[in-house]
Amino acid sequence: MAISTADTAPVTTAPAPARQAPPPRWRSREALTAWLFILPSLVGFLIFTAGPVVAAGVISLLNWNLFSAPTWAGLHNFARLGPDPTFWSALGSTAYFTLVSVPLTILVSLLLALLLNQGLKRIAVFRSLLLLPYATITVAVAFVWIWLYIPHDGLVNAVLGWFGINGPAWLISDTWAMPALILMSVWKSFGFGMVVFLAGLQAIPQQLYEAGRVDGTSPWKSFRHITLPMLSPALFFVIVTSVIGSFQVFDQALIMTNGGPGTRTTTLVMYIYRTGFENYDQGYAAAQSLVLFAFIVLITATQFMFQRKLVHYDN
Repeated sequence: MAISTADTAPVTTAPAPARQAPPPRWRSREALTAWLFILPSLVGFLIFTAGPVVAAGVISLLNWNLFSAPTWAGLHNFARLGPDPTFWSALGSTAYFTLVSVPLTILVSLLLALLLNQGLKRIAVFRSLLLLPYATITVAVAFVWIWLYIPHDGLVNAVLGWFGINGPAWLISDTWAMPALILMSVWKSFGFGMVVFLAGLQAIPQQLYEAGRVDGTSPWKSFRHITLPMLSPALFFVIVTSVIGSFQVFDQALIMTNGGPGTRTTTLVMYIYRTGFENYDQGYAAAQSLVLFAFIVLITATQFMFQRKLVHYDN
């Protein structure tokens, strides 16, 4: 029986047509559309971020009290920072606030996110209630906490009295004024981190936990080896934003303690405000603000240096 060459010939398929690049007119239209979407944010960045930074750099080289013509000062305003004890006290108070409030805020946020991720009923209601402090303006929250901290009739000391503890005069105590501000700030800001952590927890594949249970992994090991690595991008984001925000603390210190007693709760931003708008020393205030900016940039850059080692992304 003869076999035709048509039956034995290899079957070939025509190559897929090459994808043609869009014409230049379409590329320019796409670029124009992209710039139109970017333009509002870009204008806002130039006006409210880049512009003030450049202006502060210029003003820091001047002697200017807002009412008379500025005169050239060179680096004199930066030289004044060294022997200024109030500046270093304010920097220390800000660092103290950051080192205590940021870990506490992250801990509370993470614990509440883990609790809400357990499939509780009416989770949306609990999430909304816990987010209310963050959504409330700081001024209103500060006035409420002033009432809570009243030495004799405040709710905080009343609760401590139930356990036989004589509560201090929180906002006028050298020892307890800053912890009082930290406690209020943690309550005010934990909602943001909680929402971010909750979103990160809900994005973790459940198959990882199921595999861990099959292998007999304990809940603690599951949290340590599955939850934390998978949650590390959200954790890194919350740490960076919390540190930046804590270095700029101002409202609660101004309203609740006015920087006192003495300069115990005078933060760096408050000192910049007083220097520029109470003492009308704009050049020195600008120099202080640039130092604060440099601190924030340095700390943020350091955090990003450790990002590759500590942050794990699920590819």
